[in-house]
Amino acid sequence: MTKPVVSIVKFEDAYHSLRKALELCDGLSGLKKDDKILIKPNLVSWDFNLPFPPFGVVTTSAVMAALVRILKEEGFSRLTIGEGSLMNPRPMGRQIFKVLGYEKLAEKYGVELVDFNEEKFTEIDFGPIKLSVANRALKADKIINLPVLKTHNQCKVSLGIKNLKGTISRRSKTHCHGKDWDLEHTFPHLATRLPVALTIIDGVFVLEKGPGPTGKAYRKNLIIASTDILAADIAGAEIMGYRAEEIEHLRYFAGLTGRSLDLQNLEIRGEDLNAHRQFIDYDWEWQEGDLGPIGFARRGITGLAIRKYDSSLCTGCSGMYNPMLIMFMSAFKGKPFPNVEVVSGKRQLASPGFDYTVLFGKCVCELNKDNPNIKHAIALKGCPPSIKDLEEGLKEAGIFCNYDEYVNYRHYIFNRYKKEEGFDLELYSIS
Repeated sequence: MTKPVVSIVKFEDAYHSLRKALELCDGLSGLKKDDKILIKPNLVSWDFNLPFPPFGVVTTSAVMAALVRILKEEGFSRLTIGEGSLMNPRPMGRQIFKVLGYEKLAEKYGVELVDFNEEKFTEIDFGPIKLSVANRALKADKIINLPVLKTHNQCKVSLGIKNLKGTISRRSKTHCHGKDWDLEHTFPHLATRLPVALTIIDGVFVLEKGPGPTGKAYRKNLIIASTDILAADIAGAEIMGYRAEEIEHLRYFAGLTGRSLDLQNLEIRGEDLNAHRQFIDYDWEWQEGDLGPIGFARRGITGLAIRKYDSSLCTGCSGMYNPMLIMFMSAFKGKPFPNVEVVSGKRQLASPGFDYTVLFGKCVCELNKDNPNIKHAIALKGCPPSIKDLEEGLKEAGIFCNYDEYVNYRHYIFNRYKKEEGFDLELYSIS
């Protein structure tokens, strides 16, 4: 049996490096000139109000522009770039396309730009779960998957298979984070149905403790490509220090498709994978007793138990989880908090013995609406709750947050990246 081929190439110049990666893995071999080709980047979110470091979070515009140029040069003309970014609260895909320079690709090459959230979805029954998939993804002849090399605090890595979650509706994304099933047993089904012909992992940066901008990025300078989505993900996981067997959604997908996860069953061309292997941590460290981040203990914060997020916390609330932590830190003035517990997601039940219970999000509010353990509920029913909701709600317990400290934090995580150290924002623009 022929081994799936994965190419690993050093990123030096986006165009020439990507060309080499595609040549090594024969990446365009599965495409026909008249195919309707959908390019699916990872543009999970953006912030238009506060500084947003895109490094390792979203696909670089440099790699996207190089891919479109190569496809056009090779005679592929029916190109669409599509993504279903988080809504805030309305679709913001077109704003993200604009800030990343994609409108210039549309002008120069005639590429169509599609925000899946503005279009129609079709519900597909995958057996254990039903998901509403973007019609544009279902009707494409071929999909080129363009994820980022990054970790994910709920499923260890976010690569090609995980990137396909962006093709489903907002409601289906929430549904994937279920009470009674594992997140990692949901989105892999998409890779069994969608016509993914090529996966290119943008490894210009690698992101620790992802998938969002609160993680820390490092310059990695790699492009990983394969016509086999699982093979690309196995190689990407290995480069970040994880065996494929350690990644539940890769194990699950391999089981669905009767595939092996053994690295030895891949043919690696280009760079030596082992020379680039480096462990990239995926998760935040929590205190013993599930009381909150370890950083809270270092600051001497007591009287507060923030239960660690689980996989039932959907992407919307996940995006607000770190702001919630920063707001709690801003309220700490050296004295214990007034015996407060914070629960979230679709599984966490409030514990007895707390004077105040913060119910962070619509789902946990519904789950705990009749919980006799709750003395005083601070119900943040938003989907997701906003910082303003949190700030106003905590006042009920005499906890006063300082939004300015959150703003300062956002500036800090942006300003830690220096252009002279390789964190060049020009990689996220198109001239």
